[in-house]
Amino acid sequence: MTRIGILGGSFNPAHAGHRAISLAALDALGLDEVWWLVSPGNPLKEKSGDMAPFAARFASAVRIARHAPIRVSAIEHKLGTRYTVDTVTKLRRAFPKKRFIWLMGSDNLAQFDQWKGWRQIAREVPIAVIARPGYERAALAAPAMGWLRRARRPAHQAKNWTQWRLPALVLLRFRPDPRSATQLRAADPAWQRHFLPAVPTPPSA
Repeated sequence: MTRIGILGGSFNPAHAGHRAISLAALDALGLDEVWWLVSPGNPLKEKSGDMAPFAARFASAVRIARHAPIRVSAIEHKLGTRYTVDTVTKLRRAFPKKRFIWLMGSDNLAQFDQWKGWRQIAREVPIAVIARPGYERAALAAPAMGWLRRARRPAHQAKNWTQWRLPALVLLRFRPDPRSATQLRAADPAWQRHFLPAVPTPPSA
């Protein structure tokens, strides 16, 4: 069976931090590939008003993932899913010969209880949580962690994740990477112009 790590997100934009944690997870979990699922729209972020068009976010992910065992996917568009719980359920049915583990940062674990069907997600696939600077305390104190605490597995057994009984969660710590999409947007609010086709200037009258 092919072992796949799934990193879902807005990738608004994708950056070297996404790549670094994906490559570290590949090694720690013994993965064959990491799939980046570029979300058509994140229900928890839609009100922020700074979400770039899907085409720009997808193109930024393709650029960052080059020359690595990382597959950038728009499969949520194809599956017609909007929520992670629906995505992982349909992925397992669509790819019965692949084994999936969900990858998330500790910032996402801190708000995991706000995700639709979060308990069902944990019953569908194991979860690997990657520590992010500034979020570990909130993640460990999160409501979802209270429910998942008994499902926690030791990090030194991370490569055995295909044998774990679900729900199962492992906390992974890699070299901290301070980069974030928020910082990149602040530094270059119009970053998406690098990935979208230029709009031709209309001819003068």
